[in-house]
Amino acid sequence: MARVTVEDCIDKVENRFDLVLLASHRARMVSSGAPITIERDNDKNPVVALREIADETISPGDLKEDLIHTLQKYVEVDEPEPESVPLIGASGSVDADDTEVTAERMTEEELLKGLEGLAPPEERPEPESEPGDEDM
Repeated sequence: MARVTVEDCIDKVENRFDLVLLASHRARMVSSGAPITIERDNDKNPVVALREIADETISPGDLKEDLIHTLQKYVEVDEPEPESVPLIGASGSVDADDTEVTAERMTEEELLKGLEGLAPPEERPEPESEPGDEDM
């Protein structure tokens, strides 16, 4: 491939903006020392990156994941949630002499079922005022 164009790459990456982001990220990787997967042919790094994308020697999905990872400032760690939730207003007793607090535990599903069972407060009609009560 002597010359690379956007049309050569657009069937690999549908969005032109994404193509520019991925190619520029790959060009930065090449300039920082990452090994290239094609022959350089005296081309500059952006052209090498586009040729790699066009020849499918590097996966656009992998490039996108790597780009997202480099742009993240805070990496969220998934921690397992506790299996049971303490019951609100539980019948656990606390005495002045008692240092241990006991509370019932319920699962998230039980909590959701309990919340679904709650009914909204009933609407009460306002008392009608009599014609002579307006002065008060």
